[in-house]
Order: sequence, then structure tokens, then C-alpha cells
Amino acid sequence: QVQLVQSGGGSVQAGGSLRLSCAASGRDFSNYVMGWFRQAPGKEREFVSAIEPYGTNTYYADSVKGRFTISRDNAKNTVFLQMNSLKPEDTAVYYCAPSVLSGSWRDAESYDYWGQGTQVTVSS
Repeated sequence: QVQLVQSGGGSVQAGGSLRLSCAASGRDFSNYVMGWFRQAPGKEREFVSAIEPYGTNTYYADSVKGRFTISRDNAKNTVFLQMNSLKPEDTAVYYCAPSVLSGSWRDAESYDYWGQGTQVTVSS
């Protein structure tokens, strides 16, 4: 059974930092792009960041570029999202997943086996 278990997140004031983790079990995803998405209330799920299998390239939404850093530890089948200089508009539920379906790594439709979601709340 494939599972992606997320940890981290919580509530912080603007300017603070949080680190999200996403640990996979049941299948080795080291050869897949891993991504982070987020969904705010009343909005669609949006792309945040993605990382290629061996960390060769990383990708970020313009809204988080320079503030968020994605990384992965293939030995532990785990991907991380370090979030610095957080803003109230970063408030959302964050999800991780591997890009195992066809399509662009920017599109949620190319991902499957989503994590359970982690709430991030940033207050002003």
C-alpha cells in the first residue's frame, strides 16, 4: 500500500519559517519528480514547487520563488519544503505527491498518491 505521510506545518506570524516533510512508503519514488501543491479556501489547488528525481533541477511558482526551497532525500524516500519569509497569502493546506501520471509537473493532474495535507497558517 502506497502512503505519503506529511509532517510539519502549523501557525506562524508573517516573516516566520516552517518546514514540511513528506515521507513515502510502499513504493520507491526516487525516479519521479516530486511536487508540492497548496489549496486555500475557495481556491483551486495550485502548484508550489517540484524537484527532479536526483535534485538536478527544481521549480517554483513565482509567488514563492526566493522564499521556499524544495529538497529530497531519496535514501529516505522523503521530500521537504523549507518555507521562509512566510506571508499571510501563503496560508493554505499543502499537499505533496509524486508525478507518476502523464503531463506537466506543473499540473496537479500528473500527480497521484497525494499526502494527507498539512495546514499552514500565516498571521499578519
